Amino acid sequence: MEREIIDSRLQANYESRKNKIGIMGGTFNPIHLGHLFIAETTLIEVGLDKVIFIPTGTPPHKKQAAIVDAHHRLHMTALAINHHEKFFLSDIEINREGYSYTVHTVQELLKIYGQDTEFYFITGSDTFMEIETWKNYQQLFALINIVVATRLGDNDEDIELKINYFRKKYQANIIKLPIPILQISSSDIRERYQREKTIKYLIPPEVEAYIKKHRLYENGQ
Repeated sequence: MEREIIDSRLQANYESRKNKIGIMGGTFNPIHLGHLFIAETTLIEVGLDKVIFIPTGTPPHKKQAAIVDAHHRLHMTALAINHHEKFFLSDIEINREGYSYTVHTVQELLKIYGQDTEFYFITGSDTFMEIETWKNYQQLFALINIVVATRLGDNDEDIELKINYFRKKYQANIIKLPIPILQISSSDIRERYQREKTIKYLIPPEVEAYIKKHRLYENGQ
C-alpha cells in the first residue's frame, strides 16, 4: 500500500508539471554537429522533454545570397535529427511569408501547445549579445526562458552584465550554460566545401551526402 501511495504522488506531480520544450532556431545553412551538441547538452542539463529545431524562413539579419533554399535546409535538418527520439522538426517559419521573427514564432507555438508548456529558447552567446536588435525582443522575456550557450573564449564579464541587466529590467529568466563546443560554424563549413577541403566529422554524414547530391554551396553559394 505504501508503495502505491508513493507512486500515485509521483505520477500526480509529473502530470501537474509543465512540459519543457527547447526551441533551437537557426538558418542551419548547413546544420552541423555543433548545433546538435548544444541541443543535446541543453536537453540534459535543463531537463527538457524535447527540442524543436526550427529552420528560419527569411531571416532579417542574414544576407540572402549566402543562404540556400529553405526546402534544402529543412531536409538537411530532418536528416541530422532523424535518429534522436527527443529532437523534432518544425517548418513553422519556412511556411511563413515575409521575414521570420522569433517573437512571432513563440506566439504561434504558445497557441499550439497552450499554457501547460514552458519554452526555452536556445541561443549562442554571440546571438544573445545582439538580441536588442531583434523585433519586440522585450516580449520574448515575458513569454519564454532563454538559454545562453557560452564557450571558451567568450567575454564572460560582458555576458554576465547583459544577463543581469535583462533580469533586472525585464525580470527575464535567463540560464547561462557553458558548453565546451567545438569551433564549428556553418560559414566555415561552406568555405571548406568550396575549397574542396574535408567537412567529415563536422556535419552528419547524411547531411554531407545531401549537399553533394544536390550540389549545394558550389560557386560561392
